[in-house]
Amino acid sequence: MTNIRIAVAIFALGSLACALPATAQQGDTGTAQATVTVLPKGGEAPALQQQNLKVKANGKDSTVTHWESLSGDKAGLEFVVLIDDSARSSLGLQMNDLGKFIQALPPTTQVGIAYMQNGRAAFEQNLTADHALAAKAIRLTNGVPGGNASPYFCLSDLAKNWPSRDRNNRREVLMITDGVDRYNLRYDPDNPYLQAAITDAQRAGIIVYSIYYRDTGRLDRSEYETNAGQNLLMQLSQATGGKLYYQGMSNPVSIQPYLEDLHKRFENQYELGFTVPVKAKPELVELKVKSDQSKVSIDAPERVPVGAAQ
Repeated sequence: MTNIRIAVAIFALGSLACALPATAQQGDTGTAQATVTVLPKGGEAPALQQQNLKVKANGKDSTVTHWESLSGDKAGLEFVVLIDDSARSSLGLQMNDLGKFIQALPPTTQVGIAYMQNGRAAFEQNLTADHALAAKAIRLTNGVPGGNASPYFCLSDLAKNWPSRDRNNRREVLMITDGVDRYNLRYDPDNPYLQAAITDAQRAGIIVYSIYYRDTGRLDRSEYETNAGQNLLMQLSQATGGKLYYQGMSNPVSIQPYLEDLHKRFENQYELGFTVPVKAKPELVELKVKSDQSKVSIDAPERVPVGAAQ
């Protein structure tokens, strides 16, 4: 009887030992991807190679597994212009430049035009490779104060209902808005609606650019609210790897320089692949990307999806 008990115990230990590697596989290394923008700091930047990059995922050193220019057959881009329908009617003076910018985009870019209305992104034109058609969809804003509800509600709605299932293309948004959240008028870096919009955009793999433009009504006459809106838009753009464009505390005289810079950014983006610890549940992983080259500037999202979320 004693020998039988010993044999059973040995068998049980052996079974447990065989099961351990399967559990440990959850801690193995997987990979994630991010769209990264690389621009020169004055003059012409050197071409970055994979070995020039230093990447950290969740604060730990990561190995770069892939680095490829998003050009040629990898240049696919889905680009949505999201315009605040509460913006002042003077925005109409900028629409000609916006239309020219859209029509000059390469044929690999699909463009959608949407307006912020009552907390959602209302499309005037769904994603299309017909840039002339997209440009025609641009219209004057309704100019009703507070009609957007919140620009961050609208961005969340767009991120959750992106008009395409193709994850092979880049996803990028240009928001034209004052950035003021009517549901939380004081400046709060932890604004829950802003943070939700950031998380939704990161999960959807969207880079967000913003042009500050005043809304109608009295609210935007306040220097405090102008500053608050710009700061919230700055947080949003930095968190997703984009950029905020603004001209002091007032509307820009022309948005053309901003659009030229945006075009340059589209042409200087790369697909970055890097290692991350594999976990059972999908999550957002913190990302930091640096280069050993001093003459370049790198913009990358602060968090990227891994697992099923990707």
